Amino acid sequence: MTGIEAFLDVLAAAGVRHIFGNPGTTELPLNDALTVDDRFRYIFGIQEIPVVAMADGYAMASGGVGVANVHVTCGLGNAMGMIYNAFIEGSPLLVTAGQQDRRLRLAEPVIEGDLVSVARPWTKWAYEVQRVEDVPAALRRALQTALTPPTGPVFLSLPVDLQSQRADGLDLSPPQVVDRRVRPPREGLERAAMMLLQARNPAILAGSRVTEAGGVAELVAVADRLGAPVFAEGQSSHGRLPMPPEHPLYRGILPLWSPDIHKLLRGFDVLLAVGLNVFRLYIHCEPELPLPREARLIHLDSDPREIGKNFAPEVGLIGDPKSGLEELDTLLEQHQTADAASAAAARRRRWSDRRLEETSQLVSEIESEGDGRPMSPLTFMNALARVLPPNVAVVEEAPTTHRNVFERLGVLRDPYGFFAHRGWGLGWGMGCALGVKLAWPERPVLGLIGDGAALYGIQALWSAAHHAIPVTCVIAANAQYKILKVCGEVLNLPHMQDPRCPGLDLVNPAVDYVGLARAFGVEAERVSEPDELSDRVRASLTSSRPHLIEVPIAG
Repeated sequence: MTGIEAFLDVLAAAGVRHIFGNPGTTELPLNDALTVDDRFRYIFGIQEIPVVAMADGYAMASGGVGVANVHVTCGLGNAMGMIYNAFIEGSPLLVTAGQQDRRLRLAEPVIEGDLVSVARPWTKWAYEVQRVEDVPAALRRALQTALTPPTGPVFLSLPVDLQSQRADGLDLSPPQVVDRRVRPPREGLERAAMMLLQARNPAILAGSRVTEAGGVAELVAVADRLGAPVFAEGQSSHGRLPMPPEHPLYRGILPLWSPDIHKLLRGFDVLLAVGLNVFRLYIHCEPELPLPREARLIHLDSDPREIGKNFAPEVGLIGDPKSGLEELDTLLEQHQTADAASAAAARRRRWSDRRLEETSQLVSEIESEGDGRPMSPLTFMNALARVLPPNVAVVEEAPTTHRNVFERLGVLRDPYGFFAHRGWGLGWGMGCALGVKLAWPERPVLGLIGDGAALYGIQALWSAAHHAIPVTCVIAANAQYKILKVCGEVLNLPHMQDPRCPGLDLVNPAVDYVGLARAFGVEAERVSEPDELSDRVRASLTSSRPHLIEVPIAG
């Protein structure tokens, strides 16, 4: 068989059924082979940003590997922003690209380049296969590496002549991915349990790796037993929900800036950090220390590199978050005294009362802004919140618009169905939403996308129309890169609000997102009233066709 046939046989044996691609000349043997291979569905994208973003969304939703095939050199360059996102997220992606014919390499032919060096910084492993006999082994290693914690993207370069070269007797066995549920050491868990039970005011910092380990229920059990509030990762890392946001102990996300984190966490004597980066900051602010010095830190994570990377924990626990939390809860139950249980119950009541008060204040704020036009971000988000079905999957790439309203109102019933930006390479959201829908065809999918971010990945709409993928994309159109203005103020730059400041406003001409969507074959309309927005989204989420709704909102 040929090298590309061997490649597809091992992929199929590994359970892969979708390949996301944008081909060039050096990838044509793959497309030729797929013509007569009905084991795979090839999802065609017309630019590499949405191609890799689709594979990323598919990987996160399915829990398996996402496979993206891009073009040599230039195509890989286009894809690198989304590969960076996957690297930050820890998404198990296999990215492949064709390479020029090895017989031409010495002469430096058209589109040849050192693909491995390009991909290596943002992948767990990158390799160019040199022998057709090595294709199955290289692919097995790539898939096993991508799926072994800490999970992440890998890259294989496949020379075009190798793809068509024939060989006999190849080992086409599937990869054997190790069991990822590594238990933390018992002694460390015992120490952590005693620290938490003796704490006067404990808190939990929880991140996306809790969710991706399937550990939401275990986190809730530990939080309930301790009466400890749970803070999710800050906006720069807030990709998945670590617990149901309607839970009274869920306190939302950590602030962006170091002084605000320090202020929020001051007064907690023991912090349990699980499945998150402590801390992934964005802009340097003084005072620069986000973690209060008096706080004793316990850190449980499947990524050994994150434990003690920035702050030395008193107890560091390497292991699967789900397994570790489950065993920690058992130890807490065994050792918790009646007095400690009573104190935990009192803490639960206090945090529950505070949550009710904050929700009431948010509802009042939303009502006070209801008459403004264009809609305020709160009015816009509330119009969406009131029609979200319980099984909705939300993909969010609108960082200055969403205001965490869905979480603060507790309308996201399934924490596993939330996907937000972690790498901040723009253009990810639309493609990610398509990948999530392909992984979960039975669930409605809402893409909440900022207008600036949409322009980086708008080509995803063509794939939505071409493959009839019924995703609803709502564009929050404030006609600016609002995040840059916010950051400019944090940096104390004096002219961020001056209309003459270049590169911040999407005006003159205004971008017609409805026209763009229709040009790509997607139904679209512009909506300016909240009730109409609710009605349109409700109907779209049950439709069998992709849909885009552009909504002008106040800056």
